[in-house]
Amino acid sequence: MKRRWRLIIGEGTVYWNMAVDEALLELASRGKIVDTLRLYVIKPSGVTVGYFQKISEAVNLEYLSEHNIPFTRRITGGGSVYHDAGGEITYAVISRVGVLPADVEESYRVICSGLVEALHLLGLEARFEPINDVTVGGKKISGSAQARRRSGVLQHGTLMYNTDLSMLANVLRAPKEKLKAKGVKSIEERVTTISRELKRRVNSKEVLDALIAGFSKALGAEFYKAELSDIEREMAAKLEEKYRSREWIFKR
Repeated sequence: MKRRWRLIIGEGTVYWNMAVDEALLELASRGKIVDTLRLYVIKPSGVTVGYFQKISEAVNLEYLSEHNIPFTRRITGGGSVYHDAGGEITYAVISRVGVLPADVEESYRVICSGLVEALHLLGLEARFEPINDVTVGGKKISGSAQARRRSGVLQHGTLMYNTDLSMLANVLRAPKEKLKAKGVKSIEERVTTISRELKRRVNSKEVLDALIAGFSKALGAEFYKAELSDIEREMAAKLEEKYRSREWIFKR
């Protein structure tokens, strides 16, 4: 029998969406919310950097400023991400240990299998590469990151279906050592998109439908659509101030 999960689909700024993800994690850690899958578009396009990253080494600050691209720091680890409003969908799984595996790597495998299944439904052979990547033909098409509070678990990540890879390369700074380890010279050689692999322009509805079906299988979930509660919105609105603050963004 499938477990009922709440499904929330939406869009908003990079600050708002990072605030919502943290609010839901905090409430999950208190046992105050139901298991939730969020599928959202960051609009306008924006950038998030990992909690432990030094921002000047993670992104091209001058380029972001010149092009008025908003950016903030996540509570999760991992690398910097360009969220393209017209070519990328971000997912967030919020639940608890028990529903999700206690072992971190195993929980990544379970959740990322939702992405692998979604890509399969779209006609692509994808694979999970521990600890947090999904690849197609050896190229990264999705990255994920995780945070835990008490028994609460948040995992969020990207799925690039039509991301502007030249913009991504201009915005992000990838360590040369990391690229060399992957046998490539540039970010553009390292990543890919669904449209690029299928050789046709994929639309967001196709990707959303595939993600819902993929996560249903991976999580053993029966989804029902819902909206954020008043308490969740209030908590997120307070947290949004943090995600807009220079103190938080430039803490490293």
